[in-house]
Amino acid sequence: MEESKESRTSMRPAATWTPPEPGALRVGFIGAGRLARALSLALRAAGVPVVRVASRSDASARALAGSLPDCRAGDPDAVARDCDLVFLTSPDALIAGIARAVPWRAGQAVAHCSGATPVAALRPAAEAGALIGGFHPMQAFGADPGAALASLPGCTVAIEAEPPLDALLHELAQRLGCVGLSLPPDARVRYHASGGYASQHVHALLGEAVRLWQSWGATERQALDALLPLLRGTLESLERSGVAAGMPGPVSRGDAGTVRLHRRALQEVDPDMRDLYDRLCRRGVVLARQAGRLDAAGAEGVERVLDEPADR
Repeated sequence: MEESKESRTSMRPAATWTPPEPGALRVGFIGAGRLARALSLALRAAGVPVVRVASRSDASARALAGSLPDCRAGDPDAVARDCDLVFLTSPDALIAGIARAVPWRAGQAVAHCSGATPVAALRPAAEAGALIGGFHPMQAFGADPGAALASLPGCTVAIEAEPPLDALLHELAQRLGCVGLSLPPDARVRYHASGGYASQHVHALLGEAVRLWQSWGATERQALDALLPLLRGTLESLERSGVAAGMPGPVSRGDAGTVRLHRRALQEVDPDMRDLYDRLCRRGVVLARQAGRLDAAGAEGVERVLDEPADR
């Protein structure tokens, strides 16, 4: 539910803050995981100084600080004391506690990098006079810092903040080569869930595909060697044609006979797998109809097969 006007107003700092230019901005991080590594290195490469890092793991904080010129590891209080803009890149469950525990002040800004956590979790910082916001890159960051850094340009960064922090965060996103997206507060969790469909759930779907290969004795590696080129081609089609128009497969062609064969085979392996297939096919019918690739008769034929008992 969207926050009330009163709730938002109560989080506004009493004093107006004029942020320094990005090149003079003193940035700090609380949390030194994969996202912090990628974001801090990218900011430094873009000419934005990162001067302080804190983490639950002192070793992680020291390692990250050691990779950045003129950056020191310390505790969260030191980050708040020395920085104009603090990014909270800690696990989501810790954000509200950090916001309560750290001595924030007027004349600084605090932004968490969670996709789903409400910006209101930073309310204690706002009550202390700081500006608060959200800055979430929609990207999966691996363990390799170089690969994580390379994956940042081009990704979308969801930004939620009031002026003047919103403008600063958009400028930082632009400097990183990212696309800034102004996100309404009531859309935050839906936005984050959408990323699951394009990332986490793809792994789950490929996991089902790998199980099918393993059912005749093939290995996961053999399955991925065959399926990943198919997935890459699918992504290229999505980029060229969009979601509905580029969808391949028997549902988009109205090939009810092949759908029936698929259902029988999947039922023999695992009824739950067949049930998931049925659900996905029904969504596929809707997409194919939207694209004009499937007429009413074709859609009816596929739906009729999906309604058949699973053992037919």
